[in-house]
Amino acid sequence: MMPAEGVPLHFAIALLIHSQHDAELLMKTPRRTFLKTSLVATASATLGTTLPAAKTPTEKGREYYELRCYRLSQGARLKADADPALLDRYLEQAMLPALERWGIRNVGVFTELDVDKQAVTSKPRPGSPVWVLIPHATLDSFVRVAATLNTDPTVQKAGARYLEAPKATPAFERIDSWLLLAFKSMPRLELPSFSRSRAPTRVFELRDYESHSELKALNKMAMFDDGETDLMRDLNMSPVFFGQALTGPDLPHLRYLTGAADLASHLAHWKAFGSDPRWDKLKRLPQYADNTSRITSRFVAPKPYSQI
Repeated sequence: MMPAEGVPLHFAIALLIHSQHDAELLMKTPRRTFLKTSLVATASATLGTTLPAAKTPTEKGREYYELRCYRLSQGARLKADADPALLDRYLEQAMLPALERWGIRNVGVFTELDVDKQAVTSKPRPGSPVWVLIPHATLDSFVRVAATLNTDPTVQKAGARYLEAPKATPAFERIDSWLLLAFKSMPRLELPSFSRSRAPTRVFELRDYESHSELKALNKMAMFDDGETDLMRDLNMSPVFFGQALTGPDLPHLRYLTGAADLASHLAHWKAFGSDPRWDKLKRLPQYADNTSRITSRFVAPKPYSQI
């Protein structure tokens, strides 16, 4: 027997051990009796048990994000670089419309840029992967998209060429995926005005901050929550999201996205940030020492159909 839809199994089990006394009894309970009791507890949860639900981050409005990286360059599976138009058609005509039907909006789709900061110029990076940012109000939303998106007949029809690509010429080399939890200081994605107006020159910077220990990664996130996020807002850096990476490669780390209406403005905002006395004071606080081991910065431009 499984819980009714919307009742997590871990919540049903938690009902069995909500007190220390119950936990001690559970250690002495035979396996058959435990399973029987578990099923009873699950049924009780389904019928509306009045015990309080466990607190979850999203009860305070914090979103989740899935960040995907579609790698299109030649590799173990690809004998030649994949045709990006195949993925573009799938994303624009199949995935994004399906997400819109499910109430998931402000999906970002980006490719990487090579930027010359001195000349303040940029050009598309050859062989760039495609980055897709999908905001989720709940974990259930993330699971639904990951597990069932491509079972939708409408998606299958609109994305047939991508989904049915032959083995000899696949549509991508690999897809990397990260699940992130929004920061307390920015619990929801914020769409900049230049994204809403679809400014053609808008540009973004995706940053990863890796840490040498899990505790130091939490410390760096606390540094953002204690003032770094607000400082970026004050300096018009237009942060779009901040997220703690919960799953995916290269843990522990955090990621965030900032942007501007054009490259010159973006670089000027970062210059102002680096010289701001508030940042100088914050970074010198001893409690935030040595909390970052590597920073990876990627300049990215939105695809024409990107919603960010």
